[in-house]
Amino acid sequence: METFSKKEKEKQRQKKRKDKQEKREDRKANAQKGQPLDQMLAYVDENGNISSTPPDPRRKRQINEEDIQLGVAKQEDEAAPDVIRQGVVTFFNASKGYGFIKDLQSQDSIFVHINALIDPINEQDKVSFSITRTPKGPNAIDVRKAV
Repeated sequence: METFSKKEKEKQRQKKRKDKQEKREDRKANAQKGQPLDQMLAYVDENGNISSTPPDPRRKRQINEEDIQLGVAKQEDEAAPDVIRQGVVTFFNASKGYGFIKDLQSQDSIFVHINALIDPINEQDKVSFSITRTPKGPNAIDVRKAV
């Protein structure tokens, strides 16, 4: 004995199967063999826009390879006038082992790791330190409490 809901579900399955078969036959009937190569090509103009017409060879420009910049610009090494700098610890988390020092000369915030400490430090301590450059930015090393 079939219930009403079973009959309805079976009708829906049959309808879905029939629709799928019709779509498949329609695709086969209307399928194109393919387009010629010149209709499939796309060109890029001098402004980087895609177009269907080939670029004008008279508008071609010569570009010097050395002028092309890839990635980040090279940073020039700054001569360190002060090997030892003075600063104030603005933040330090001893449990995580890192913090930041505000350089009194340049007012920059400089990262410091617990491995770079000579003396233990706390927030608001005045310290002296050296700076080393890393790919992520400047880091403080040889950090000592100022007397």
